[in-house]
Amino acid sequence: MTFNFKEIVTVFMVLFAVIDIIGNVPIIIDLRKKAGHIQSEKASIIAGVILIAFLFLGKSILNLIGIDVSSFAVAGSLILFFIALEMILGITLYKDEATNPMTASVFPLAFPLIAGPGSLTTLLSLRAEYSTENIIAAVLLNVIVIYIVLKTSSRIEKLIGQNGINIIRKVFGVILLAISVKLFAHNIKILFA
Repeated sequence: MTFNFKEIVTVFMVLFAVIDIIGNVPIIIDLRKKAGHIQSEKASIIAGVILIAFLFLGKSILNLIGIDVSSFAVAGSLILFFIALEMILGITLYKDEATNPMTASVFPLAFPLIAGPGSLTTLLSLRAEYSTENIIAAVLLNVIVIYIVLKTSSRIEKLIGQNGINIIRKVFGVILLAISVKLFAHNIKILFA
């Protein structure tokens, strides 16, 4: 097991941008108002379990349906590209279904808001390029950040304000756009080699 600090930071930043927990603070506050209470620990742990389970089982599921990781990574890079466009341009391409206040901590918070199609696709795309232990370390760091943000969401909104949240979303959107292009270029070469 060799941990690579640079890889952990890169994967952490990619997942942080895709999960967009800071950008989701208004949604979290809205959920808290609807549900009355959000179980931050439960939501964080469930999201972490889903992400790590998919990291290990995702490839087997793909093999079962006859798709290689590079093809999935190219598809994932396209999803990242559109998520980045959403963040940068402030548009919504993907709409969530209405929420049930009774299960807000699990659905839609843990899944699909935190561990959603974007982050699951990203994990497999990253697995094609980075080592598993570094990805797990980055996932766990993200789960810690998610927990902190869920616990302090109302304070974060007051501190940063809507303009601050918008600026953070746009900055991470640009980073995510660059990463999606890199992932696409790297994996498309493998497919056509």
